[in-house]
Amino acid sequence: MSTAPERPLRADAARNKRLIMDAARELYAEEGIDVTLDDVARRAGVGVGTVYRRFANKEQLIDGVFEQNFADIAAATEASLANPDPWNGLVSFAEFACSRMAVNRGLKDVINGTDEGCEQLACQRSIFEPAIEQMFSRAQAAGTLRLDAVVTDLFGLIFMVGALAEFTRSVSETAWRRYLSLGLDGLRAAGMGRDSLPLPALSIEDLHDAKQFLKDRRR
Repeated sequence: MSTAPERPLRADAARNKRLIMDAARELYAEEGIDVTLDDVARRAGVGVGTVYRRFANKEQLIDGVFEQNFADIAAATEASLANPDPWNGLVSFAEFACSRMAVNRGLKDVINGTDEGCEQLACQRSIFEPAIEQMFSRAQAAGTLRLDAVVTDLFGLIFMVGALAEFTRSVSETAWRRYLSLGLDGLRAAGMGRDSLPLPALSIEDLHDAKQFLKDRRR
């Protein structure tokens, strides 16, 4: 049975939807996806009822906000697979994923979570996860990635770096790059050598300041 084409939104309705999406995008990046639709309504400057008219539930809003992020991740996997150097392709994807999560707490939550209720995210994940497996296999076949590593090791590394980026953000927005480099060295095949670490280590004072910032934020 054919369905009727979706009617274009009125100008005021389209404006409200844009305000809601922009507010959700900001809040998810700052606070993660645990914020409520009430929080989104307050940030957008609209009534809660307006939010529910545009999005039946939180999952629909998450779908809309992160659909482009996941499409970008899928595009990054394609670019990495097109790289003639399999190891450099793997590194470039890891750097891309970590750079996105370093500035977007919500993206880290979504990638680490399930897609329950989020149809678009599930669809996008079904595209890029097999591509990442292919990327991994390609580097192993080239002899640049250790043979006892599995693709979930890469996911684990990206998740760890994302968590560290959140912890260190208040003292350094780029400290995560040093720790990604250390983690990637652990995935290299024996005899492949190591790159110089891209940034100096955090100081003890930096770590104390980062801990204090997180403690103050949770109050």
